[in-house]
Amino acid sequence: MTKVYSLIVSIGTHSATEKADLFLRRGERVGLRRVAAIDQNAFVKLARRSESYFRPWILAPKTADEFDRYVKRFDRVAADGFVVCLLDTKAMAGFVNINEIVRGPYQRGVIGYGAFVSGTGHGYMTEGLRLLLDYAFTDLGLHRVEADIQPANLRSRNLVERLQFRQEGYSPNFIKINGRWMDHERWAIVKGQI
Repeated sequence: MTKVYSLIVSIGTHSATEKADLFLRRGERVGLRRVAAIDQNAFVKLARRSESYFRPWILAPKTADEFDRYVKRFDRVAADGFVVCLLDTKAMAGFVNINEIVRGPYQRGVIGYGAFVSGTGHGYMTEGLRLLLDYAFTDLGLHRVEADIQPANLRSRNLVERLQFRQEGYSPNFIKINGRWMDHERWAIVKGQI
C-alpha cells in the first residue's frame, strides 16, 4: 500500500454518492472539487505533514485560522480554490487555485498548486491540473492561464512543462514567501494549446 492510502481522510458526513457528486471534473484517477470549510481538519493535517516538502516554495494553511482565511478568499469571481482527490478513496492528493482572474480583453488567471507529500510521485497533480485547465478554459471561459514558479523549483517547472506551458519571462523579487521576496519565472498556456 502506498503512503497516500495511509492518509485517507473523510470530507465530512456525506455518503459516498454525495461526495462523488461534488466533483466538477473527473479524470482516470483523480477528481477536482471545490475546497470547502468541511475540509479544514484533513487539509490542515496534510499540510502540516507536508510542511518541509512545501518549504521554501509555498505556504499552505497549517492552522484552522489560516485555513478559514484561505477558503474565504475564494469568491469565485477573482479567485477559486479546489482540491485534487483520488476517485477511489476521496483522499486529498493536493490543491489548486485560480487567482487574479481578470475579465474584459484579458480573460486570464494565475494558478497556484501544491501536492501533499503523500500524493507525490504518482502523477495525480498532472492529472488534476489538466482537469483545472479544462475547467478554466471551458467553464470560466478564460483565454490564458499563467503560473509563477521559483527557478529552483524543478518539480513545479517539470509539471507545467508536461502540461505544455511556455516560459515567457523572469520577474526578480516578485512574490514574498516566508518573509523574503523571491524571483519567479512566468509560464503560460492559452486555450487551444493543450
